[in-house]
Formats: sequence, C-alpha cells, structure tokens
Amino acid sequence: MIAITRYRVPGERAGGFAEEMAAVLDALAAAPGYRAGRLARTVDDPGLWALITEWDGAGYYRRALGVPDLRMRFMPLAAMALDEPGAYEIVASR
Repeated sequence: MIAITRYRVPGERAGGFAEEMAAVLDALAAAPGYRAGRLARTVDDPGLWALITEWDGAGYYRRALGVPDLRMRFMPLAAMALDEPGAYEIVASR
C-alpha cells in the first residue's frame, strides 16, 4: 500500500518544511511495516510537495501515525496538507 499526502507550502517555509519532514520520514522508517518513503516537490509548482511512503498494509501506516512522538512532529505540518484521500492500494506493478 502506498500513502501520498500533498502539501501546499509557502516559499518562506520550504527549507524548514524539508528538514521537518525528513525527521518525520526518519520516525516513519522505524515503524513496523514501513518499506520506503520520499519527500518530493513538483518542478512546475515549487509550493506543492508530496510525502510518499510504502507500507506492508494500511494498518501499519495507520498505527505508525498514532505513535505519540511522530504525531507531535507531524501534526504542525498537517496544517499545510491538502484535504484529499491519501491511502492507495496497489493494483498493478511492473
């Protein structure tokens, strides 16, 4: 399963956002069921970012987000998240 969360980040917050999100990725990487993760920024609109993570299943992802230390790091950044579905079941892969 993959989780994709997109963020609208003001230019003045970009450097700090990348650092904070790297710490979130480190915390997620320690969670059971975590496979991989990356932070990306679109080249066409530098204010639009995406956190993409891969998991063994949705339950692992949801449990990881419930860890108190991670929630404390993640919640301030969530204010910039776009309100849209973010958990995807992989249906084809090559």
